Order: sequence, then C-alpha cells, then structure tokens
Amino acid sequence: MDISVLTQYFSILVVGICLCVGYIIKNSLDFIPNKYIPLIMGILGLIVNILINLSGGITAEVILTGLFSGLASTGLYEMFRNLINKEE
Repeated sequence: MDISVLTQYFSILVVGICLCVGYIIKNSLDFIPNKYIPLIMGILGLIVNILINLSGGITAEVILTGLFSGLASTGLYEMFRNLINKEE
C-alpha cells in the first residue's frame, strides 16, 4: 500500500504550531500524561487548520489535513529526539 498520497494532506504551518505546543506540553506540563499528547495534537491540528481555512468552509480535506498534520508533529518530535539521543 502506497501512503505517499497522504503528503498532499500535510500543512507545514499546522505541523510547526503543533510541534511547538507539543514540546511545551512534554517538557513543562508534568500533569499531562504522555499518552494524551497525540490526542491533544490531533485536536489542535484540526482546530488550527479549520481556523486557517475558515473562508473556504469545513470540508473533509480540511479535517484530514488538520488531523494528519497534528499527528505528524508527534512523529516529527520523536524522530528529532531519537536523532539527538543517538549523537550523545
């Protein structure tokens, strides 16, 4: 199965915002368990992408792009963390 078609549903702006908020949650807010961070990032990505595309209306593409980008930010964080830890 080729999932490269999902790259069209990727928003750099949403990923960047979610990555920064996720980093803050992970490193500063100890009362939020790590297992809830992907859920928070998915919802945040959805909200941010809806706000960005408010004039065009809420479509399935807007919803998928928001969710996909929010969840991709958690994977991107893990990739960077693993890359940094390997160098140490």
